[in-house]
Amino acid sequence: MSEAMLGYGSRFQLESSVTAGLFTDLGEVFNITAPSSTVDQVDVSHMLSPNRTREFIDGLIDPGECSFEMNYIPGSAADLALLAVLNLPVGTNRTQTCRIVYPNGVSDTFEANLQSYEPNLPTDDKMTANVSWRVSGILTRATP
Repeated sequence: MSEAMLGYGSRFQLESSVTAGLFTDLGEVFNITAPSSTVDQVDVSHMLSPNRTREFIDGLIDPGECSFEMNYIPGSAADLALLAVLNLPVGTNRTQTCRIVYPNGVSDTFEANLQSYEPNLPTDDKMTANVSWRVSGILTRATP
């Protein structure tokens, strides 16, 4: 029998800037795209590479991005939290501790910088916002 799960019940959270270890859900989030790492491949081919074939070694790991969509509610706690991060003064460390909690209780915690917060206000549909974070450093997975 399959162990596949729906994404329903997943949460995106931000750590409190006042109380370490205290995470708060951003409300009305849907369609979360979790970070996906890629490993750079460095070409180390040379004039005597065997069989005239390129050779590669692993380079740096790029932890990628995390994004989600949310129902846009101007003035909501989520809206105000994202605007506060986006509008931090120049020179301020803008890195936030983020966490995705999956329906089975497993969680991924990572440091990230808010890249974009884009509200969309269509004439004949719900208002939404696209939010994108640039991950910095390693992702930590925890089981419940």
